[in-house]
Amino acid sequence: MADGNMTMTYSAIVRDKDGRKIVRVKFERMGKGVLEVAEGILPDCKIISQNGYTAEEVTGLEEYLRGNLEDFMSKAKVISNPLKWL
Repeated sequence: MADGNMTMTYSAIVRDKDGRKIVRVKFERMGKGVLEVAEGILPDCKIISQNGYTAEEVTGLEEYLRGNLEDFMSKAKVISNPLKWL
């Protein structure tokens, strides 16, 4: 079982191998001395790889991604443009 602390990070908008614009999202937590990671992709709102998360937790993370999709995409757009950092 995890310690209850989870970190989420996301990328700028990048292109996948098919040329689609995507954002990668990573959830990390410590569980029983091991780092547990779930990686998702937007705008699909799907967890594409994970270790240490239950099926229910993966479903919950995907729901979280869907519920916050517009916010994540707008934030990723900002970090995709270095001129907006100034």
